[in-house]
Amino acid sequence: MWVEEYEKLSNSEKEEFRRLLNLILSRTFIIRDVYDPKEGMMRVNPEYRFVERNFALFNEYLWFSGWALYKDSQYGVIALVNTYEYNRVRLDRNTTLILFILRLIFEEEREKVTLRKEVLTSTGQIVHKMLTLGLIKKKPSDRDLAEALRQLAYYNIIQKLEGRWEDPDNKLLILPSILFVVTNEKISRIYETLGDEEDSDQESEETEDQDIIRGEVEE
Repeated sequence: MWVEEYEKLSNSEKEEFRRLLNLILSRTFIIRDVYDPKEGMMRVNPEYRFVERNFALFNEYLWFSGWALYKDSQYGVIALVNTYEYNRVRLDRNTTLILFILRLIFEEEREKVTLRKEVLTSTGQIVHKMLTLGLIKKKPSDRDLAEALRQLAYYNIIQKLEGRWEDPDNKLLILPSILFVVTNEKISRIYETLGDEEDSDQESEETEDQDIIRGEVEE
């Protein structure tokens, strides 16, 4: 039982266990390789390592509440999934568009840079690609861009390295968790939904949005 394993932890480890449980439930993903702004370089996330060392304990505890953890050691992602498909995050159309574009950029850049898992982009590149693909007719407001990007950063899908969220020349790190949010199967489905000029059907949009975060994880 998880209680026995929990009691083996030191007091400080128990506190860290409780804190990271709340973090996982709040933000869905924990990423292994993150950018450290103080050192100006990528580093291994100690939070990821703690969960990795105690993965069975976290997973068993969460299982009693209808949650499951998945770990992908290749990309360094620990993802939380609700086994009953509840508690999904609903994104608005603008954020969903940006999420879709981030996934496309990640795939394109990953093919070019095979030795590194991290992919850099900018708000300007995201907007340019949205316009080029005809998904929007004009640039979203700075406020809408900033709100959408902040929300995706909160769920550990992107990380801002420098500049303001709305700055076209800022630097954004696309984290590998994007692969679990927008799977290969979902790419064409989301594109069809977002590219349809008749997408004003609210019910259709909400159904698509519910599948964005905390959906299924590809086995």
